[in-house]
Parts: sequence; structure tokens; C-alpha cells
Amino acid sequence: MKYAIFSWNVNGIRAILKKGNLQETISEYQPDIMCLQETKAQQGQAEIDFPEYEEIWNSAERAGYSGTAIFSKIKPMSTFSGFTDEINISHNWHEDSYGDPLGEGRVLTAEYPEFYLVTVYTPNSKDDLSRLKLRELLWDPAFLSFLKELENTKPVVVCGDFNAAHTEIDLARPKQNEMHAGYTKEERQGITNLIDAGFIDTFRFLHPDEIKYSWWSYRGGARINNVGWRIDYFFISKSLEKNLVAAEIYDDIAGSDHCPISITLNF
Repeated sequence: MKYAIFSWNVNGIRAILKKGNLQETISEYQPDIMCLQETKAQQGQAEIDFPEYEEIWNSAERAGYSGTAIFSKIKPMSTFSGFTDEINISHNWHEDSYGDPLGEGRVLTAEYPEFYLVTVYTPNSKDDLSRLKLRELLWDPAFLSFLKELENTKPVVVCGDFNAAHTEIDLARPKQNEMHAGYTKEERQGITNLIDAGFIDTFRFLHPDEIKYSWWSYRGGARINNVGWRIDYFFISKSLEKNLVAAEIYDDIAGSDHCPISITLNF
């Protein structure tokens, strides 16, 4: 069994459907599973015509904000949104000035015979770093605990927008961004903690020296000049290393400020 899994922060599913980029990408690459972040819609608000795919949604309570979805040709064994009750309780969740992060549709899980698939839209730390402490002290530890809890049952594939570049090779201007959202030591440590816990950064594992980005600011001609960041990832449990066939970044595909990424697993 081969799984071609894509992930894409579409920055509004209605907008990208109107442009036609999502339809074109699915038509060309025929992914078995397409994970989306920042859908900014409830199920039924977008005119979707992908009859081969089952739709699973986790939308934010706030209209037009955040949200995740999974479109799957393979019917999942089970699906669930958010974290488990045990994770929510043990990490002492609370609202911050932006609201309740647990109500923002940021985590969606589908279970397949060989693995759990988790797609995530990690909270942005904000330009003034006003949500950095939430990331450092609540979100990142809870998310890692959640993945390890799933891993007690079967291996985990996790993908999405982590809103952080891990090392200098993962952004065009590391020195200028050391104290900025997306490249603070706290956010980078969150990714290091994932790797230290046994999760493999699939793109960096297969392409240790390749420079490719998955997000570009809309300002200052960043995409034209390729002044980008790699903040979208696929991580897999160590036990799936032998099944990893490919990991790609499609930086030529437009439609969002992010581009799609993918992995291929063979069982």
C-alpha cells in the first residue's frame, strides 16, 4: 500500500478554490490524502467538487478564521478533532487575549491501518510575540504529549503549518529574524523537542542540504525574490523511517502565501 499525502496551508479554502489552484493541484498529483490548514470556513461554505475524497473538517468557532480539513480517498478508520481530554486537563488550558486556542480548529486526526495522521495549524506567535508564551508553555508541550499518546497505539504522521523555521537553512535571512516571530529560540526549541522525541523531519532527512521554502510574505516581492521560510513540515515516527519514499516541497505552485508539501509512504 502506497500513500501519497499532501499538506497545504491554503489561507482560505474559498479563495483558493475560486483561483482554481487547489483543483489543479489535486488533478495533477492525485494525492491519496490532502491535508489543509487555515481553511477559514465551515464545511458546506465552500463549493467543493472532489467526489473521490471523503471530507473531514475541524473549523474554528470564530467565522472566517483558522481551521483544518482532511480530504481522503481512503476512508479513515476513525477521526477526531483537537486534543484528548487528558491532554486538555493535564496542560491546564486557558484563554489568552486572542481567545481559546482549543476552539480554533487547529488539530485534526484521522486513523488509518498503519498510522495516525495529524494535521495542525500551529498558533502564530504574532509580530509583537504576544502569543509566544502560549506557544512555549502550553501549545508545543501539549501537542508533543498528544503525539506521544497516539504513538502508544500506532505510528504517527504529522503535517501542517508549524509557524516556525527550525534552523538557519530553513529561512532566507536568519540573522535578521532571530528575535522575530517564527524564528525565536522558543519556537525553534519546540521543533527540536519533536525531533528529540523521535520524530523525523522528512524533508530534511531526505534532503539534508537542500534550500527550499514553503512560505513567503506578501510584502516586498518576497516570493518573486524567494525570500522565504520553511515553516510547513511532515514529521513521522521513527518506526516509519523504512517506509518513507519521498518528501517534496512544491514551491512552484501558487494560490496561497504557502505552497504544498508532500510525503510518500510505502507499506
